[in-house]
Amino acid sequence: MQTKSINDLCDAVRQTAYDIHVYHSNGHLEKVYENALANRLRKTGFDVKQQHPLKVRDEDGTVIGEYFADLLIDGRLIVELKAAKTIADEHVAQTLGYLKASRIEHGLLINFGSYRFQIRKYVFSQGEAREEGYSKFAGLLPFLSALFVFSRG
Repeated sequence: MQTKSINDLCDAVRQTAYDIHVYHSNGHLEKVYENALANRLRKTGFDVKQQHPLKVRDEDGTVIGEYFADLLIDGRLIVELKAAKTIADEHVAQTLGYLKASRIEHGLLINFGSYRFQIRKYVFSQGEAREEGYSKFAGLLPFLSALFVFSRG
């Protein structure tokens, strides 16, 4: 399924990942979350490649290494997954390295290991990286869900 925009694709992945976090909670290995996200996204029609190889080249084009992105979705979004207490600087560096190596502009870093759902969106274009919008809002989702549940009781 080719979505209309990269933002629509990111929103679909974010919502699916959040639904997985609500269902499975934290405490599983990263591979469990990778398989769950790949499964659910494929069922909705997305092209999902797991452990997708990305070649790293030197300035002269020589291959000097290879990364394996957890997920490549629709050939235009890299998703790096973690099952850690919190997102760390090295996770951000890893995600940005994948974007730079692959020359893919958009990436999501998702952490399932925290009790609180964590997601960050990165855009890497023309040699510059920037973080975009999800991380602040995503932190509120569990709180808002709990508030909704308690207010309905």
